[in-house]
Amino acid sequence: MTRAPQNLLAVRRLLLDHLNIDPDAVRGQDLEPAEVGIVGDPAHRGGYHCGSDRVVTRDYSVVESPRDSAGLTLDAAALDVGLFEVRAGGRTHNLRTFSTWCVAQCVAGTPDSRDIREIIYSPDGKVVRRWDRLRKRTSGDSSHLWHTHFSFFRDSIKANRDQTPLFRRYLTSIGLTVAGGGSGLTTLGDDMIGLKYGDSGEHVKALQYTLEAAGYDVGAVDGGYGAKTAAAVKAACGGPDGRYFGGIHYSRLLVKVAQAHGGQETPNPASGVTMPQVLGELARRLAP
Repeated sequence: MTRAPQNLLAVRRLLLDHLNIDPDAVRGQDLEPAEVGIVGDPAHRGGYHCGSDRVVTRDYSVVESPRDSAGLTLDAAALDVGLFEVRAGGRTHNLRTFSTWCVAQCVAGTPDSRDIREIIYSPDGKVVRRWDRLRKRTSGDSSHLWHTHFSFFRDSIKANRDQTPLFRRYLTSIGLTVAGGGSGLTTLGDDMIGLKYGDSGEHVKALQYTLEAAGYDVGAVDGGYGAKTAAAVKAACGGPDGRYFGGIHYSRLLVKVAQAHGGQETPNPASGVTMPQVLGELARRLAP
């Protein structure tokens, strides 16, 4: 049975984490879970949404590149992204601007886009275009007026190569998230909201770096929400004990970062977060 590979599921989660602003409600401007697909429906036969059990004879997603023929498994190798609209950095971003940005990265040959075989999209909601690395096709059907299709070379899926860097870089470019490794903010979006005492992981580490950027001592930046982190949250954001980090705490913390660093371009060199990104996120969070 055709399956959704882990590396594309990670891309799906990343996009939903940042573009499905209210996960508890269905809103037209949000990217909803049903709008981000990997495996084709049961009637789907052929193409990158299908694995080895559902491709067809001389399937273009297998035969046109040795990267595909060598990488064919039960895994699907495609991602569909639906309509959304989000305000960040003082601007409105949507499926059209997202799609054209991704195509531009492919045209430029950026390292994080080289596993993408094709993108079928609409730049304006009126015409459908296809960027094809193999230059075989230039368009697609009308369904791509309201969703964008990404095909990945199958060998990259078989190798479980991380496909999140391109999409994380997009989110960074519009001010929703800051790409980072082991030492830096991993988010300026909503990933930190809802953290509580006892949690651990990269999102807690992001919170710790942000608290440091605001001038509060968290002890070791170890990704563990313990007593020192709770004390820093209480000092920075108020509340009874700092053991829960909610939306209002998040907004207050960004204010603290801005106050601590005035107009400086980089609040925390280790984090890589810039003041325009902090202020842009504040504007998004506090907008009516």
